Amino acid sequence: MDRRKFLVHSAAIGGTLSITNFSPVAGRSSPEEQVFFSADGETRFNNAMRWAQLAFVESDPGNYDPAFWLDFFKKIRAQGALLSAGGIVAFYPTAIPLHHRSDWLNNKDVLGELVKGCRKMNMSVILRTDPHAARQNMVDAHPDYIHVSADGEKRRHWANPDLWVTCALGPYNFEFMTEVLREITTRYKPDGIFSNRWAGHGVCYCEHCTKNFKAFSGLDLPGTSERLDPTYRKWAQWRMERLKELWFHWDATIRKIDSGSRFIPNGFPDRLLTGKHADLFFADQQARSGVIPPWSNAKGAKKLRATMGMKPLVGIFSVGVEEEYRWKDSVQTEAETRIWVAEGTAAGMKPCFVKFSAVLYDKRWLKTIDNIYQTHYKAERYLKNTAPIARVGIVYSENTERNYGGKPWQRNIGDHENGMYHALVESSMPFEMVNDKLLDENSLMPFKLLILPNIAALSDQQCGQLRSFVARGGSLVATYETSLYDEEGKQRSNFGLADVFGVNYDNEVEGPLQNSYLRLKADASTGDFHPILENLQDAYRIINTTHQVTVKQAMPFPKPLTIIPTYPDLPMEDVYPRVADTDNPGVFLRENGASRVGYIPGDMDRAYWQLMNHDHGRLLRNIIRWALNESPLVEVKSPGSVIDVALWRQQGSMSAHLVNLTNPMMMKGPFRELIPVSAEASIRIPKGVKVTGMKLLVSGEQPVFKVENDVVKVRVPHIMDHEIIGIDLA
Repeated sequence: MDRRKFLVHSAAIGGTLSITNFSPVAGRSSPEEQVFFSADGETRFNNAMRWAQLAFVESDPGNYDPAFWLDFFKKIRAQGALLSAGGIVAFYPTAIPLHHRSDWLNNKDVLGELVKGCRKMNMSVILRTDPHAARQNMVDAHPDYIHVSADGEKRRHWANPDLWVTCALGPYNFEFMTEVLREITTRYKPDGIFSNRWAGHGVCYCEHCTKNFKAFSGLDLPGTSERLDPTYRKWAQWRMERLKELWFHWDATIRKIDSGSRFIPNGFPDRLLTGKHADLFFADQQARSGVIPPWSNAKGAKKLRATMGMKPLVGIFSVGVEEEYRWKDSVQTEAETRIWVAEGTAAGMKPCFVKFSAVLYDKRWLKTIDNIYQTHYKAERYLKNTAPIARVGIVYSENTERNYGGKPWQRNIGDHENGMYHALVESSMPFEMVNDKLLDENSLMPFKLLILPNIAALSDQQCGQLRSFVARGGSLVATYETSLYDEEGKQRSNFGLADVFGVNYDNEVEGPLQNSYLRLKADASTGDFHPILENLQDAYRIINTTHQVTVKQAMPFPKPLTIIPTYPDLPMEDVYPRVADTDNPGVFLRENGASRVGYIPGDMDRAYWQLMNHDHGRLLRNIIRWALNESPLVEVKSPGSVIDVALWRQQGSMSAHLVNLTNPMMMKGPFRELIPVSAEASIRIPKGVKVTGMKLLVSGEQPVFKVENDVVKVRVPHIMDHEIIGIDLA
């Protein structure tokens, strides 16, 4: 494939900082022209925009109607199919000993029939394998293929005791499944092979893992799965290397037979390696359950795109109920399915529904998928994205996830990221996720502001890259223990970014802070309130965070917020502050030219996620807007609504996605119904570029719009789950 080039428009935005205004997150070229990374060689699956997955069950052959599914694929304009092939069950007449054929297969080639039908419709075809379990005959012939538990016993399957769990890192995958992939590729020439549950299920104590881990580390296998245990961390490192070896081994096996085909690993545990080596990725984020918010689908996509750039990213979503007990033959509500897919589409994923079992029971989902895919087809031109447009990036850190924590005040570390993410969603601000291993100048070129939600584990090099970003005029907002630990999780004596924050660590983390407050103050000389206190001026004080890093100031700071220490909350007669106020800031704000830095010593992001306190959310959004220090790319006015916004560039156009999350079930699925809202949107366009037309792609309306000072303004009268504003540019 030729490298796709996208001319971006540069603009001086915010003081002395000159950053490309519309450039790809994963850019690797000059500010004048960004070149998108693409795979070496042509791949056949790049252009498929809509996907369909049939995950067969063993009894499907002879009991389902293949013609129905091929007609349905055609009706919904699917361009790619993901079909079950082999592993636990072979859905074709395999010649490999011990590769279990479906007991319902007889002499049929169920797989071949569907592959042939899809090829007739010029669909891309990816074949699915699942190697995580085997039958008794496999155990009898190759007992060393099976996962061994810490007690030395072979592991029965947790859901089906007739099966045994296989070892992912031994010869079952490296030898037996290699033969399965070789046979499938030779027979059907798929565009790729996707493997489900290929990466194992915890520490295996089989003879192969024992020997191989010992050779790698000199250690015995860990006796615990505690993520901070030194031996377990070494095992996790070895597992990563072993899975990478398996990935490359399977990929080479497939390419040797068909150079255009690929192995597609499901859920490889390192996003940086995924982004570097995967030519296509299926994000297996099927649905939400419990208190997972609907924007989680977009967050997962953004994390992957932070390392993959604009390589194809397909979002698998389930039409079935995705709860703990896995009622796979029932279906999600239409509203729940639509909002989940809308979030994925807005984040740049191509939709792929998955239906478990090709036999239909509940048919209500068919119309839902048809409607979603027909809308997607009509909007297709504005969904062939070349770059996200965002000036704000939330940094995420796999090193922090793996190596930080263990102390009482470090629990629930993912809540920091969720709280900051939700605050930005509520502000309707386009933003991206940024992998902390990609903090070089080119990778950060699109961004004016980076947010570090307790990115505790940072190397000296990463701290240096962030320091350089600020020196170039970029802004930072950081919370809590950010940079207090190195990349291995070893605590420093001071913040790695102490000079950037302007404060030093004072050897303590206080908390939980029961009944502590933040005092809001106007400037003593002017009587004006700082911009971070907008719409909070009458509060006098708001609740503090639940934990606080103690710090010493290294320079003078404004003090719009100061800390009122903890005091009793019972008995009622004793509920009064013992110290009415202190001189200790609740946030440290500094400016240097175009650069602004806000350091919050408390866990405000985590507290916001846990408490959903309105004042915390407003304060976080105000601090972010102050640090950004430039006019927003998009402003959406829709009183009482929650609208998630994403902005994209295509060749000759832009699109703004408005995802309507306004719903009493937003924080606890599933949505019962969609609640329509209206909105007024103002969208910045590149300087010197003319708007030639606009469409509301979901409703199909041609709205009245006006352009003033490089901002296009439009009223969107009706948003159910999703509206896409398509803007044609000359």
